[in-house]
Order: sequence, then C-alpha cells, then structure tokens
Amino acid sequence: MRSFVLEVWGELACFTRPEFKVERFSYPLITPSAARGIFDAIYLDFDPQSKKPLMYWQISRIEVLRPVRYISLMRNEVKEKASLRNIQAWMRDPSRLEPLYADATKDDTGQDTKGRTQRQTMALKDVRYRLSAHAVLYREDPALRQKIEHSFERRARAGQCLYQPYLGCREFTGYFRLVEPGEEARPVDYTEKIGWMLYDVFDLSRPGAPLRTDRGEKPRISLFEAEVVAGVLLVPPYESERVQKGVN
Repeated sequence: MRSFVLEVWGELACFTRPEFKVERFSYPLITPSAARGIFDAIYLDFDPQSKKPLMYWQISRIEVLRPVRYISLMRNEVKEKASLRNIQAWMRDPSRLEPLYADATKDDTGQDTKGRTQRQTMALKDVRYRLSAHAVLYREDPALRQKIEHSFERRARAGQCLYQPYLGCREFTGYFRLVEPGEEARPVDYTEKIGWMLYDVFDLSRPGAPLRTDRGEKPRISLFEAEVVAGVLLVPPYESERVQKGVN
C-alpha cells in the first residue's frame, strides 16, 4: 500500500460548516471530504460492468502550509439545477423543454420569484495544503492495486485530471502537484481544536456510494473531532470508532 502526497493551492476556498445552514461559513482548513474529491479528480477506478468505483481514497494527513485568512464575499447562487432525468426527457421531446432562469422577470415566469439568491460567504483566501492519502480497495487485489497506484502517480506527476479540482465550491479552482519522496515542507505554526468536523457526505463503506446522489438516495453524513496541532491534522480511517456516522 503506497501513500501519495499532493500539494494543493488556490486563491479562494470555502469548506462550508453545515451548522450555519443558509449562509456559507468555511472551516479554517480543508475537510477530508473535499481532500478526497481532489484525489478523485485525478484518478478513480471503476468496475466496467456495474460502473461503480472499485476503491476510494483514504485521507490520512492534512498539512496547512499557509496562514488561515478569511475573506467576506457576497455571491449569487442559483436556486435550481438541471437534473439528468429532465435533460434526457428534453432530448427525447424538445417540446418539453423547461429552461431554468437565473434572473427572470415576471414576464418570463409569471411570478416575481427569481431563480437566484444572494448569499454571504465567509471564505478562505490564499490557501495551500499538503494532502496524504492511500487507496482503499473494496476487494483487495494486488494487480488492481498496482494499476491504481501506477495510474495515479503517472497522472498526478503529469498534472492530468478527469475534471478540474475545486476547493469547496466549484468556482474556487484548485491546483495541484505530486510531492516527490524526500521533499520537505514546514507547516504553519497553527494549533486549534476545531471540534466536530465534516468527514464525508457519503457512506464510503458501500461501493458506488459517492455516485448515488442522482438515484434519489440520501447522503450519509459522518463527523469526527478535529484538532490541528502545529499545522497538521491527522485524519482517522473511515472505519474508525472516532468517525461518527449518521443513520440513513
């Protein structure tokens, strides 16, 4: 089992604390869920028949390389999004097309309600992290593990990704590079007991769980007590008792 380290950075980031509900207020650093998403963006292996992932990336360590700094933003967010089912129906019958208006008038929709809303966002600025992770296979296979690790290393070193990684919100672009063995970095002098922190929004123990949001299944929230010591957050394994998992 090989552990890989990515250095990730960006101008803006927002890892929303769920307890703030409508307004977006970021955790002081990246969550394991967002970190896993960056590894997923580079490489994720699927079963060719079921189309379900054969593995997931287990984040083990997060290092904060830049001081924590917040910035207050006012952002426009759309209230609706196009569903895959509706798009497929429109393709079969164009007469059923129902456009989504981001800023409609009463003449467009017959009502005063607009398709967007303004929200206050307390985001992070100028972030940089080092993320350590290894692949967890749902069914251990030495040949498959070798393929996954070789493919990830090759793609990460070349800067290739399946889609552009993002830092919490899709408009906050994330950049990455593979950290080679022997490279050192000094985390910032930052220590804080964060308390309950979002671990993930999917049940990582079930193959294919991260792809099931379009099938009407509810997410399964998990939390853990996070403490940053000298700029380092150690992340327990998903199956650990330290990770509190919700019930579907």
